[in-house]
Amino acid sequence: MTDSEIRGATKSRGRGKRCGGRRARHQLEELHTPSGAVAQGMSGGRYRPLSDADIEKISNTAFDILENIGIGEPIPEILNYALPKGCILNEHNRLCFPRALVEDLIDMSASEYTVFAPDPKYDHVISGEKVYFSTSGEAVSVLEYETQKFRPTRLVDLYDAARLVDQLDHIHSFGQPFIAAEYSGDVYAHDINVAYAALAGTRKNFAMSTATVSHVDKVIAMFDTYLGEEGAFVKRPFCAIGGCPIVSPLRFGQENAQVLVRVAELGLVADVAVAPQAGATSPAALAGSLAQCFAETLACLCVANLVYPGAAINFGMWPFISDLRTGSFSGGSGEEALVMAASAQLANHFGLISCIGAGMTDSKTMDVQAGFEKALSIATSALAGANHVAAYPGIVGSLLGQSFEGLIIDNDMLGSIMRVVRGIEVTDETLSYDVIKDVVFGAGHYLGHEQTLKLMKSEFLYPEISDRHNLGDWNDAGRQTLYDQAHTRLKSMLADYYPQYIDPAVDAKIRERFPIKLDPKDMRAGNGRW
Repeated sequence: MTDSEIRGATKSRGRGKRCGGRRARHQLEELHTPSGAVAQGMSGGRYRPLSDADIEKISNTAFDILENIGIGEPIPEILNYALPKGCILNEHNRLCFPRALVEDLIDMSASEYTVFAPDPKYDHVISGEKVYFSTSGEAVSVLEYETQKFRPTRLVDLYDAARLVDQLDHIHSFGQPFIAAEYSGDVYAHDINVAYAALAGTRKNFAMSTATVSHVDKVIAMFDTYLGEEGAFVKRPFCAIGGCPIVSPLRFGQENAQVLVRVAELGLVADVAVAPQAGATSPAALAGSLAQCFAETLACLCVANLVYPGAAINFGMWPFISDLRTGSFSGGSGEEALVMAASAQLANHFGLISCIGAGMTDSKTMDVQAGFEKALSIATSALAGANHVAAYPGIVGSLLGQSFEGLIIDNDMLGSIMRVVRGIEVTDETLSYDVIKDVVFGAGHYLGHEQTLKLMKSEFLYPEISDRHNLGDWNDAGRQTLYDQAHTRLKSMLADYYPQYIDPAVDAKIRERFPIKLDPKDMRAGNGRW
């Protein structure tokens, strides 16, 4: 029913003292104000694809892998910490982690930490099975709505994505969604500008990777310049710096492993992603792929806690799936949804801070395929209680492309999924016996009832753009698809929203010290982009 139809029904059928009247109309007109039906950090954990026996078998296999097969190509920075504390370098030059040591390091690793943001109002404590959604991906192209063609990503796109996410309620953190392709040949300029674009565009917590360990301290120096004090960022680290320290199967990747060590030395959260691909770089058997990926991610946890006892780590166990007909990556598969949820369950079983990749699609545009593939994997991961769900909002083309309109569409989806995560509160009050009795012997309907008005915004979530009009209104409005509506909304959201989060005087200092490439003209209205 439309709002007018609801009001008409309330008026025509109302027979009791609680028929609504002005109060009902007033509240109906305010349906689209922020809802209390969902919030970040709601607890999942209801979906458990693995039995306790399954978890024991997978984890025991992972412990055996670490103890007997080990991780190849250990870098000196890791050996300096690992060998004196009980790790073994075997005859194949592979670093082996005795089971007892691994278990001690799991117990030692932080089970919660404060996620800081540039604006403290976005700070939150991550723990248990609390769920948070973020962007992610480092895609290399942007899908243009008008042409349906892909073009290379630009630095200004990263800034635009940051200020768009700044306005999207159900995306809680800003993980780097794509690269700045024009600076791919200058990795220092690239990393500094990725950090700057996020800082300039959003007040939410954000995350990024660096190409080399030497950039970690330089990025932090820029953040300290912004904060006005050397060492200030380490006290309130509002950006997670990480990468992929493991090259599957079972060897360290030098550059990202060095980043892992340096981040741990600084006492920062170790943000890792370990992504073997079943049938290619991990076993085709899903249980075997989970065992290998769990072992590889545990190796990162061990390194972080050998360097810094009690380190916090985003346990980024991201087993990927192959389409074995072609060998290509298949992020939108049902198997992907299954193994990511299982990964969250494994991490939660051991009290680790889980980080899961979800929301991937093999579709090349924001269509029905993208919708069901994204919803399946995000919902299962969230319901399994993943802490950080890198939900890939807007991602298309098996992680290669990004859609700005998709960010807006997926924001609606994330809100709905979080409502499912919240579940149903069953209490004497919500069972509504007295309300049912009141209505049966009174008005005969619930539309204007006091409980209905009270719960309108706390029990129900209303979408931002998803279409709920009747057929006639939809026809009159031009028969727009959700994709069309998202494009219209995108232009309105980015045309004039240019928050000045960096003080001009501070910005001048940053630009004097660091090679900032983002043109100030592109950071204010009237630049012609939107």
